Amino acid sequence: MALTDKALTKKTLTRRQALASAAVAALASSLPKPAIAAKESILIGYLPALTGPSSSTGIGINRGVQLAVQEINAAGGVDGRQIELVSRDTQSDPTKAVNGASELARAVKVTAVLGPVNSGESLAVVPLLARMNVLQLHSCFVDSLTDPKKYPMCFRNASTNQQIGAAANRYVVDVLKRKKVAVVSDTTGYGTACVNAYVPMLKAQGAEVVYQGNIDAANPDLKAELLRMQSSGAEAIMPWSVNAGFLSRIINTRGQMAWDVPIVGQTTLGSGQTKDLLEKQEYWAKVYPNNFRPVCYGAGGKLPERTTAFLDRLKSAKIDMADTLLWWITAGYDMPRMIADAIKTAGPEAEQITGYLNKLNRYPGVFGDITFTPDEHNGYPDDEVVMVEANSLRDGAFNLAPGYSD
Repeated sequence: MALTDKALTKKTLTRRQALASAAVAALASSLPKPAIAAKESILIGYLPALTGPSSSTGIGINRGVQLAVQEINAAGGVDGRQIELVSRDTQSDPTKAVNGASELARAVKVTAVLGPVNSGESLAVVPLLARMNVLQLHSCFVDSLTDPKKYPMCFRNASTNQQIGAAANRYVVDVLKRKKVAVVSDTTGYGTACVNAYVPMLKAQGAEVVYQGNIDAANPDLKAELLRMQSSGAEAIMPWSVNAGFLSRIINTRGQMAWDVPIVGQTTLGSGQTKDLLEKQEYWAKVYPNNFRPVCYGAGGKLPERTTAFLDRLKSAKIDMADTLLWWITAGYDMPRMIADAIKTAGPEAEQITGYLNKLNRYPGVFGDITFTPDEHNGYPDDEVVMVEANSLRDGAFNLAPGYSD
């Protein structure tokens, strides 16, 4: 049966369309595909405290984290995959930190989580991420925040409370020869954990704790508390808080009282934020914060070679250091680089990254050489935890406190 004109026309058009489609497909297959579509990004969760009363640490750490991710991606990423940092500001609030961590793990499905950067928030987040089998790397001090048996996928690239407290207590008792000590903190999880840990350590070293207290960091007038310390015969004040406002009020009140007693304690005592809140810059004398030898000035006012090179990169990138500390920036910088190196070496799965970190031996971070084992997820060396002179702050770094050798 012969085809009608209408049917013949329809069949001809269909053939033409098929030939045209085949030609387009052949042309498309011969063109290079955009490289950006070749590999998906690696999603890394990040929980900094960029606002709120305990944000001084987070602001500094964030500058290092952001720089590291920019450098990694500019160099081609990890095996051609870009790192995509998915951030949630905890606002210095443990509840918001938990909500952010849950979202990153369940909804975003990140490969790993960096942070939180304050211990009070991490105390709430670490068990949650462990239950969800999410890899976590943080730089918080409270001892219980790593435990390979309870939290096998949680690692710390910073010192512990025991390391920090031991260095500060030794300095007060053995170097400054002060036996009567006032120990004070704010009421955060970090502050109360410090007092509970350090008071027994001081007593074991032969010190007498003549004052012990936890004070609301928002208290605008601390004179009554410092008068109690003074009347108790305190020869040194040891404050434990990351709240720059709280610490500056302790320093200012001591200055107003003309009380010539050393203040020895948490690293934020030496931050640019604390400095900016001082009524008189001379009040910063005899203030000795914790810090870390790889980011401190040694003989001749020089930083270690690795740190000097990093500082040059910070200056080239025009990263502000006036209101923060170099150790915060370096600790933040090292975290994404450790995860990127783990993925490149072992693979992108959480179990592969965990296996790599469990065998890490003296990883050359700017903040310090980090070592992990399956039984030890605290990676910072004991002998690198030191005390410094707050009023020597320059480019986020300090001179070692009197009594240290280079």
